Amino acid sequence: MKVVVSRVSRASVSVDGACVGAIGPGLLLLVAAAAGDRDETAAWMADRVAGMRIFPDDRGRMDRSLLDVGGEALVISQFTLVGDVSKGRRPSFIGAEAPARANLLVDAVAAGLRRLGVAKVDQGRFGADMKIDALHDGPVTILLDRA
Repeated sequence: MKVVVSRVSRASVSVDGACVGAIGPGLLLLVAAAAGDRDETAAWMADRVAGMRIFPDDRGRMDRSLLDVGGEALVISQFTLVGDVSKGRRPSFIGAEAPARANLLVDAVAAGLRRLGVAKVDQGRFGADMKIDALHDGPVTILLDRA
């Protein structure tokens, strides 16, 4: 599983011109499930994201977590993160989890964040052509990768 974690001032996702999810200050998460990922991996990702200290404290040091600041999360499925371009120029997605299982794993990341107490967790629409709007903060962007 791969998750791109980006600190944002705000973020939203739209499908067919209608907003399906929006957050204020917090984290935009682009989540890709790889073939063979397990429920435990999704739980680990949620725990890591919720506790990652990437928000500034009173001195401007990155020392506060999403939970510490009462931030929100927008979870977007992004299977293209597991794309492989080591051969040729067109990405191969053979390493991606099957769609039905991937949907469950992305949902499990969002559910894990809710269980951990994240103030608000919105999601995109799995498999849809989504348009994402975000105001990145910092920018602070981190890639989590757990096989």
